Amino acid sequence: MSGIVVLGVQWGDEGKGRIVDLIADRVDLVVRYQGGNNAGHTIIANGKKTVLHHVPSGILREGTLSLIGNGVVVDPGVLVGEMEALSAAGHPVSPANLLVSDRAHVIMPYHREIDVLRERSMAGRKIGTTGRGIGPVYEDKYARRGFRLHDIASPDGFRDRLGIVMDERNAYIEKVLGGRPLDPEKVYEEYVGYGEVLKPYVKDVSGIIRAGGAEGKKILFEGAQGSLLDVDFGTYPYVTSSNAGLGGVFSGTGAAPGLVGSVVGVSKAYATRVGEGPFPTEESGEIEEALRREGGEYGATTGRSRRCGWLDAVALGYALRTNGVSVLALTKLDVLSGFEKLKICTGYRCDGSVTREFPASLQVLESCEPLYDEVPGWEEDLGGIRSAEDLPANAVGFIRKVEELAGVPVWIASVGPARDMYLEFVEHCP
Repeated sequence: MSGIVVLGVQWGDEGKGRIVDLIADRVDLVVRYQGGNNAGHTIIANGKKTVLHHVPSGILREGTLSLIGNGVVVDPGVLVGEMEALSAAGHPVSPANLLVSDRAHVIMPYHREIDVLRERSMAGRKIGTTGRGIGPVYEDKYARRGFRLHDIASPDGFRDRLGIVMDERNAYIEKVLGGRPLDPEKVYEEYVGYGEVLKPYVKDVSGIIRAGGAEGKKILFEGAQGSLLDVDFGTYPYVTSSNAGLGGVFSGTGAAPGLVGSVVGVSKAYATRVGEGPFPTEESGEIEEALRREGGEYGATTGRSRRCGWLDAVALGYALRTNGVSVLALTKLDVLSGFEKLKICTGYRCDGSVTREFPASLQVLESCEPLYDEVPGWEEDLGGIRSAEDLPANAVGFIRKVEELAGVPVWIASVGPARDMYLEFVEHCP
């Protein structure tokens, strides 16, 4: 079992990219398995900030092959632009270090148009999408009217089928959503152009993964968003449109389950959420502002302010169980410096009774009152600490409390944004 999965166990934005970047120099392949350019992974290395949207975080490590799996939905214009930006920044991209699945579905201009128009029409019932077309492209995938990368890289028959699909999509845009129809010929020319650029990169990624596993290569699977945004196990309907959890690894890459040996769950030392939906431990006022300010809590893709609150061990435990998490990576521990008291939610009071289970019902979850345990905080700045032995006693106490509630060990904790600003608690793990 040579596979490691890194996935978020909150509502996304947990800092998965930096954990993948850290592990990537220990593996041969890094595979992104779901989502689209509605997510961003931020990595700070050698004083430079890199924000990735489609390309796996392993691209910043020499000698590592980055793969985009079939479960990812690809905006080819965004992907080409990201590849060019990486090359210009000193991280050359070529088919030697990046390949994308020929079965990955393509985000079309009408998907973005539908996404924006729908959200606008929802008024007080918005989901909080990024407007990147992610939901509509997944809809078309399952409605069997989608286009995959092989369609634009080898476009025989693409024009005729595009015309048929766009007749239907344009009617929906114009007559239901009140928008303007798009020109199929312009879309065809644009996307065939992208196909020409991407053709050398478009391969059978699932075959490459299977061959790598058979050869004993180490493989890292990278998720986007977080488990609480998973379309099946998240806070539905305020979720993303794909399986952000462990199940997405297999459907989104073609990897066999036996290939995965360990699962690293990434959680902040507090909690954040972008967009709409229930958030039991959300704070307001000074606490929220302090967490947002010290944590730089603004979306890497959208720039939106993140909602902030205390760590929720009920939601965390649920995410760990549904994903078979082996160890935790705890990010942004340094942000909690300066708080006299820290809170961790250990249960909910719902309709007069106490539960430590994460409810499926949105109405129940929205009515729940969080129940907290308090632990003492610390004043010390953690940014210069590189050994767990040098942590303030109260910071250690906080981590031990998280481990007790989570039921899994904390492998690593970050104490700042740069690549080397972390502490290991479990040696050689994963």
